[in-house]
Amino acid sequence: MNLYAPLGTLFAAAFVMQKGYTAALFDTMLADSEEDLKASLTQHKPRFMVIYDDTFNYLTKMCLTRMREAAFRMSEIAKEFGCTVIVSGSDSVDHLEKYFKHKVDYAICGEGEYTLGELLDLLTHSPTQQLTSINGLAFIENGKITRTAPRKVLKELDTLPYPAWELVDLAEYRRLWLKHHGYFSMNLVTTRGCPFHCNWCAKPVYGQVYNSHSPEYVAGMIKHVKERYSAEHIWFCDDIFGLKPGWVSKFDEIVNSTGSKLPFKCLSRADLLLKEDNIFHLANAGCESIWIGAESGSQKILDAMDKGTTIEEIYEATRLLKKHGIKTCFFLQFGYTGETMNEINQTVKMVNELMPDDIGISVSYPLPGTRFYERVASQMKNKHNWELSDDFEMMFDGTYSTEFYRVLHKRVHKEYRTRQLLREPIKRFTSLWKLPVYAAGWLSSSRKLKSLN
Repeated sequence: MNLYAPLGTLFAAAFVMQKGYTAALFDTMLADSEEDLKASLTQHKPRFMVIYDDTFNYLTKMCLTRMREAAFRMSEIAKEFGCTVIVSGSDSVDHLEKYFKHKVDYAICGEGEYTLGELLDLLTHSPTQQLTSINGLAFIENGKITRTAPRKVLKELDTLPYPAWELVDLAEYRRLWLKHHGYFSMNLVTTRGCPFHCNWCAKPVYGQVYNSHSPEYVAGMIKHVKERYSAEHIWFCDDIFGLKPGWVSKFDEIVNSTGSKLPFKCLSRADLLLKEDNIFHLANAGCESIWIGAESGSQKILDAMDKGTTIEEIYEATRLLKKHGIKTCFFLQFGYTGETMNEINQTVKMVNELMPDDIGISVSYPLPGTRFYERVASQMKNKHNWELSDDFEMMFDGTYSTEFYRVLHKRVHKEYRTRQLLREPIKRFTSLWKLPVYAAGWLSSSRKLKSLN
């Protein structure tokens, strides 16, 4: 259980609080039922209910069906309590009509802080002012959906206040982390956006731009959560960590000189991890693991994705990270158009040869607004969203069936875990009892996969 507070929501809350508004947070991560929401609305009696789709959580980009349905229900409940309902998130922008049908009054399109602040100011202090004066907003006018001009992306990220962590029950987060992991991890972010061109990836909020907090700002955040909330580990949930030239070396210098150093994990690309001095500074700053968007062991598939990386770069980045004691983890994606068993086997071969410290597997997921979605639009089936994050249903006519990819997921994981235990029996001594289970799962799923091929 890796439970993290809704970071994007807390940034927005801190921003409006800085403007003088009183805010309370209903944390869906810790809630049990809609009765909890009703109790919170009864207690706080808010004028505005902001349903904030957390933009630093990759699952919100997929918008699982249950997440959308939960947003609809929250909106309906809020209206029962007399609230003006505002929603912010990529899915609401893609499906404005659906959200407005479910009692939403206003939808924020793009980064939320300034649009939300201006909207609250208008509704609270200047109700006669035209809504069209606020960029990045959608609403119903004369029975039709109106969208205002896009809001410019925020470049000066250091102007934002620290997230309003005081609104969250961090004691409960800490309790759950200690129970399941033995340490307390908190999530932070150093950047917004991504300048690369992977054609399946969603950039629904920040676009294909990249803006960064200063190393000083980030070190200050770490020191704050370390001293005030007893954080022991950080997950940097940026799309890409440390892309800006010189940023990592400066960050290394500051966290070590100010006592703000904590172990952390982050995400990056193989082609950004090829300079040994950069890897040295990552390790020295506290980086203990990096998740690389490896995606595939086939250059053909990487090129089709417009990934901009090579298989050779994945191998070299892995070598350098391991040399400096940083755990290397791979995101893998099966099911991309044009993939056959040959490309699948190349990916499995890469995993077996490099033996990363962990892997995460998914199948290609067409996100609205991406070039990949446009490419497979004519092949789309009736289902356009997963129910849960481990659904693994193919939503377009790929090379193989949904069942094939679900079995493939099991087979790759079981083979990987088996080989991992065999290669490091002493290091993983406490898990050796799982070896027969993994091996049996590998064997049975391999047989089933052959029957489905």
